[in-house]
Amino acid sequence: MADLENSPHPLVFRLARLDEEITRAESPRPPRVEIRTFARALAGMQKEALATSSPNGYTWRMACDEGPYLNGTDLAPFPLAFFTTGLVNSYFMEILDLARLRGMTIGTLELVQDNLYTMEGSAVRGDMIGGALPVALHVRINADAADDTLRDLVAAAVIRSPADAFLRGVFASEFSIAKNGEPVPVGNVRHSSAPRDYDLSDAMFDAERPDPNADFPRDIITKLAAAESLFGVEGGAGSSLRSEQKRTLHVRGIVALRADGLTETRVQLFKPIGSNFRFLCDLEPLGGPRAPSPLEYLSAGVAFCYLTQIGRYATILKHDLERYAIAQRTRFGFASGDGAGAMPASADAVRTHVEIATAAEDTTVRKIVDMGERTCFLHAAARTALETRVRIEVGGRG
Repeated sequence: MADLENSPHPLVFRLARLDEEITRAESPRPPRVEIRTFARALAGMQKEALATSSPNGYTWRMACDEGPYLNGTDLAPFPLAFFTTGLVNSYFMEILDLARLRGMTIGTLELVQDNLYTMEGSAVRGDMIGGALPVALHVRINADAADDTLRDLVAAAVIRSPADAFLRGVFASEFSIAKNGEPVPVGNVRHSSAPRDYDLSDAMFDAERPDPNADFPRDIITKLAAAESLFGVEGGAGSSLRSEQKRTLHVRGIVALRADGLTETRVQLFKPIGSNFRFLCDLEPLGGPRAPSPLEYLSAGVAFCYLTQIGRYATILKHDLERYAIAQRTRFGFASGDGAGAMPASADAVRTHVEIATAAEDTTVRKIVDMGERTCFLHAAARTALETRVRIEVGGRG
């Protein structure tokens, strides 16, 4: 398999596209957006994804890895870091957009978001399951407006977030499977009948190159601090590969606006023991030219987390997978207006096509897909109704 160590490219880059002259939407907020994410496993726990927003977004390549807890090389952020970045930036974007609609000028704005997940059960028995807990969002805001006005702004902006709609709803993810190029019926997951009109070959991924004419930062993702590789402690090296699990994961994301209009998000994995990464994000709903959008990060996080769980389960059960990749579709609806008759934000169920190359039996492949869904923290977030808990600090007053 290919690996990140020998790649000449940055962890995130915008791809060249043949239809660069297409007309982009005049409205900065289309009613709905669909994100197609193609992702494959690389060496070890490394992964890469290509995410494109339609109707007219750019395509971004993103790289992912795991830390010592999964015996990863820690060269790129872990999957939940992408989801955390997408979620907190979706809230940030909605606060700014709603303030604009209401004629308000924000002075300073910083969001601190804590995401908690659970994992318990046995991979050998097949009852291991991942879970997601409600998000805790701390909003620090300052503007020339009354405290109650700002609190109302933040509360309304959270409801307007399509990413929050993904958390609030209850969605049964849909799947289809191909083993060695041939379709395999699904097991316990819901079947997806979506057409498979795409290429998931290694050749497709290997051919992708950064757009030489694109003006985007080459350091969209940067590691700020590396985790220590500690053994024999909670959340230490190899701890997430144990066949029996009962643990809680904790991820924190902190976002603020930069002078150049991009946001900067610092993400820290507290449990298990992980590294600290910085992400740049473009708040254009369809993905701006300079960095991935909030919903592209969020969608990539779902794909990366699911691929990790496939690899983790196969490693624990010693199933030999020569190659595995997915094609994923996520859909979101943006809120419209600010008052009576406004359309709320929305999200749809995640659709995923899984391709696995292996000598294993069809029943084993179905079990791998099933267990990937059961143990994926972000598919758990989709199937669980989660209400974000918001704390608002106005001008230093909580």
